[in-house]
Amino acid sequence: MTSGLEFPLRATDPGPPAYGTPQIGSASTTTSSRRMRFAPAFVVAVVSDVASVFTEFVPPVQWAIDVGTAFVLYLLLGRNWLLLPGLIAEAIPGVAMFPSWVLVVAVIGAGGGLRLPQTQPRP
Repeated sequence: MTSGLEFPLRATDPGPPAYGTPQIGSASTTTSSRRMRFAPAFVVAVVSDVASVFTEFVPPVQWAIDVGTAFVLYLLLGRNWLLLPGLIAEAIPGVAMFPSWVLVVAVIGAGGGLRLPQTQPRP
């Protein structure tokens, strides 16, 4: 026998979400958190690549900028193996004219890098 009153399952249950409110783990919150991570990473990459053009003939300064950029991108994007090829590409003389840090951030942002194919366990 019910009294007609419905109580939430938990005392902290807010009930159904309001229209247009993103749920935790939904595509919209995931997309916005990705944007919040990659926007500063793109800014760091662009500033580093522009600075590398002007420090092309001063290798120690350019190396310091590249190591600093790799460290800041590591902090922003987490441990990702694609940062290492970007650092190696920047260490090659003359390649600093190419915006390799922007390319690295774009590749990480587009798909997170290359992944090995999943293998099926043998029975």
